[in-house]
Amino acid sequence: MGNCLGFFSSSRKQLARAAAEGDTEGAKKLLEMEPGLARSSGFSSPLHIAAAGGHSEIVLLLLEHGAGANSRSFNGRTPLMEACRSGCWEAVQALLVFDCDVSKGSYWNGRTALHYAAEGGHAACIRLLVAGFLSAGGDEAKLDGFVNQAASSGVTALHLAALSGNADCVRLLLDLHAAVSAEALCLSSPAAASIGAGSTPLHYAASTGNLKSCQVLIARGASRSAVNSHGYLPVDVAKSCGWIELVPLLSINSELAVPDFPASLCPSLVLTNIIKLAREHGMFSSTVPSDDSDPCAVCLERACTVAAEGCGHGLCIRCALCLCSTSSSIKCESERSAPPPPAAVPCPLCREGIVAFRRIPSVAVREVRITIGGHGGGALSPLKNQSAVVPIEEAALT
Repeated sequence: MGNCLGFFSSSRKQLARAAAEGDTEGAKKLLEMEPGLARSSGFSSPLHIAAAGGHSEIVLLLLEHGAGANSRSFNGRTPLMEACRSGCWEAVQALLVFDCDVSKGSYWNGRTALHYAAEGGHAACIRLLVAGFLSAGGDEAKLDGFVNQAASSGVTALHLAALSGNADCVRLLLDLHAAVSAEALCLSSPAAASIGAGSTPLHYAASTGNLKSCQVLIARGASRSAVNSHGYLPVDVAKSCGWIELVPLLSINSELAVPDFPASLCPSLVLTNIIKLAREHGMFSSTVPSDDSDPCAVCLERACTVAAEGCGHGLCIRCALCLCSTSSSIKCESERSAPPPPAAVPCPLCREGIVAFRRIPSVAVREVRITIGGHGGGALSPLKNQSAVVPIEEAALT
């Protein structure tokens, strides 16, 4: 027993080291010898370590061997939170496919994965989290609560995006109906020490000196006259932090023209659609193209398993996931004026907008001998008793 436990402990350390270093081959060998290693827990599991390091292939490998997608580390964070902190959207993809909970908060500070993605300025992770929330049964009515969920300090994802100085994340969260007037309850980090409780996202943006973030917030309704518990206006925060160039914009009576920032198109619908397909059929189904299937037009390594609605071009599920996670959205052409057309991602082959994917049914080819011709004394066709190759759905062959 002692030797077995010693071997397990040593193997677990080796797996943790492989996860930290991104050694996929080493992790595979260890899991082949001891598959249960993936489910080990403790101070920080191999899955947490791989997610924090941004090693998406190891994250997927561990999940396939039974690692808990919703497990907690010593500080109460889940693997999804670690992946969002590191900005590894590929790891976020894998965790979403394995049904991780996107709404869980940390034991220590109540922050969710969305808070960590916003704090790091990782827009791709934010888009994936929204799609993961919707694919898990959330609807548009509940999305506001998810986006505006406050941590124990009262900060929302929008506060942290503004504090990071990432204007693209600020704009994305506002497009998802983040509350522009939300107030933090107390200081959330040393970086916010000079801001004060009761601060709005505009106070946080003013502390970073990011002009575009301030412009986006003001364009979407942020108040220049909001006062926090220290009696500071956003312009006062900018002055105290040395950002004098923001004073003309943030002054209460400012007459500066603020650029118009139209709503960006977040491809949440098509991303939700492909995540659901990946959950049902796996990310690596039909990994090797056969003689009867076409290779993915993007990677040329895996078989086409999904097709774009409309143009019909086929991709493997993994490439479709990557396409939806990273591509800039476009607006689909529609002759109807209402409702507005959904956001779409451009097809990599024809650039037509993709709003949904459909599963390509598996097709098997079987040689079927058929007889063509008349009956009884009728004349026989010259094709009688010849062979024909007829494609038959796999479901019909069973």
